[in-house]
Amino acid sequence: MFGLPWHIVLPTLLGSILAGFVCGAIGTFVVRMKLSSLGFAMSHAAFAGAALGMMLSLEPLWTAIAFSLLIALLLGPLADISRMNTDAVLGALFPVAMALGFVFLTRTESGGIGSGALSLLWGSVLGMTMDQVGLLGIVALVIVVAFIGFGRGFFALLLDRRLAIASGLNARAYYYGVLVLVAIVVSVSLRITGGLLIYALMVLPATSAFQWAYDIKKIFLIAPLLGGVSAFGGFLFSLWADLPIGSAIALCAAGLFLISTAMSPKRRRER
Repeated sequence: MFGLPWHIVLPTLLGSILAGFVCGAIGTFVVRMKLSSLGFAMSHAAFAGAALGMMLSLEPLWTAIAFSLLIALLLGPLADISRMNTDAVLGALFPVAMALGFVFLTRTESGGIGSGALSLLWGSVLGMTMDQVGLLGIVALVIVVAFIGFGRGFFALLLDRRLAIASGLNARAYYYGVLVLVAIVVSVSLRITGGLLIYALMVLPATSAFQWAYDIKKIFLIAPLLGGVSAFGGFLFSLWADLPIGSAIALCAAGLFLISTAMSPKRRRER
């Protein structure tokens, strides 16, 4: 696949790097707040929304964003009203979203077996357009601006939610903000890694970053870099081995995690 014209693969290359950056950044919150199931559930919500778009002959990107935002906006209030742990609510929403996704796919004109449908599951090296790359760039900019403008609140939430509440921080608003950002990041990255594997790009770089530093601010810088490296390496691996790009990115992210674990300064200090 290295023989493909550059103008065809360039959008996916740029999109991969941006997706790795935004997934690594938001994945820091997912891992630190022990909401790993959030990325898993949101990825399948985005998949269901994109499948709905295909069934209705609408742009899958926008229906994925809408469906994911709906789940994000329902999740927080449902957890508060039911007084259940967020993971428990996610456990209930995940199978529903997954089931709906496959129902929508079977109702598409191709019967859910077309290349477009399959790219929703594990990504496509030809799945990005420059417009979608631009949207990823906007999302990356929004994340940077949000963390610069409201960084103290977000970092307080990361360090200790109860302590943040005790200090007078509106932790619920910041928490809902994290849910919304996760929904948007997952949706706009769906074409790169696919609904089944975007979870790996969100969690593995952030988990790897936690192996290299204790300072949460340093981790927040390292995680996006590792995400970008994972995505870029997965892009090249996909072209070289003719593999689905989502699978290649997930394997590269897993490789970085193993290297980070083996070389972790924390691990050496514990000995």
